[in-house]
Amino acid sequence: MYSTILLAYDGSIEGRLALREGAQLAQTFGARVVLLAVVEPVFDPYLAGEVGAYSQRETAGDLKKILDEGRERLSRMGLSAEVRLEMGPAAERITFVAQEILADLVVVGHHKQGMMARWLRGSVTTSLSDSLNCSLLVARLEITDDDLFKAAETNSSNQ
Repeated sequence: MYSTILLAYDGSIEGRLALREGAQLAQTFGARVVLLAVVEPVFDPYLAGEVGAYSQRETAGDLKKILDEGRERLSRMGLSAEVRLEMGPAAERITFVAQEILADLVVVGHHKQGMMARWLRGSVTTSLSDSLNCSLLVARLEITDDDLFKAAETNSSNQ
């Protein structure tokens, strides 16, 4: 059913849920896995006075460490992942990579926001549901590492 799964990963609790749920699907379907982190620009008017400037929430170095952690977690689950680091608006970069790798499924975590924050910043998930040409899974299922690693061990012993 799924041959290529794009996992959007930021190291957060929600991102880890997405990683686990996406990994479980990849194990089930024997899918190719691409692990993606996005460095997103954030408008900061204090950096450039009235004109404004863009600063980074996380540096590329921080996200590389997060991606290394995600790759290690996937490896422990018996999965080999391609790793990508992109810079720009999250929904735009996720959509671009999904189209480029011909993803069948994009898995993201759900970050709860209040109504005001959603209005001011928008929702990455809503943007993705409008722009993707493949399925989108907003992961919320709690899957423990023990369950995932057991599945990886079972799969490797059956081969």
